Amino acid sequence: MTANEAQEYIDNMARTRGYVLDYHKVMAKQDFPVLQAANQLVSAAYLDQRTLDRKTKELIFIVSLTVMRATKGHIQSHIRVALDLGVTPTEILEAIEIALPEAGVVAFQAGFDAWREVVDAEGVEPTIKAHEGGSGTGQ
Repeated sequence: MTANEAQEYIDNMARTRGYVLDYHKVMAKQDFPVLQAANQLVSAAYLDQRTLDRKTKELIFIVSLTVMRATKGHIQSHIRVALDLGVTPTEILEAIEIALPEAGVVAFQAGFDAWREVVDAEGVEPTIKAHEGGSGTGQ
C-alpha cells in the first residue's frame, strides 16, 4: 500500500459515505488491510443499495448510535448526512426519540444533544428562578 493508495481510499470513503471518522484516517496509514475489511462490511450492510433506501439507513444508524451511546461526533456525522439526503430535522428527532422507551433517557439525551447542536435547535427558558440542569449528558 502506498501513501497515494491510502489517500485515494480515504477520499473515496468520504465521497461514498459523506463523512470520514478519525479512526478511518489513522487506519488508512497504520493498518490499511483491516480498514479495507471493515469498510467492505459497512458497504454491504449500509452503503450498497439494497432494499432500504439511504435515508432510512441513516435514520437507523442515528438511532443505533444513540442507543449505543456513541460519541457525539459520530452521531453528528450521520445526522449531517441524513440532512444532506433530505431528511428533515423533525424526522431525525422523531427517530432519536425511539431510543427513549428501549434505551432510556440517558441514551436519548446523547442523541438529542448531538441533534440539537447540528440543527441549532433552541428551547424555551423558564421565566422563574431555577437551577441550571445542563444538557443531561455530562458534557
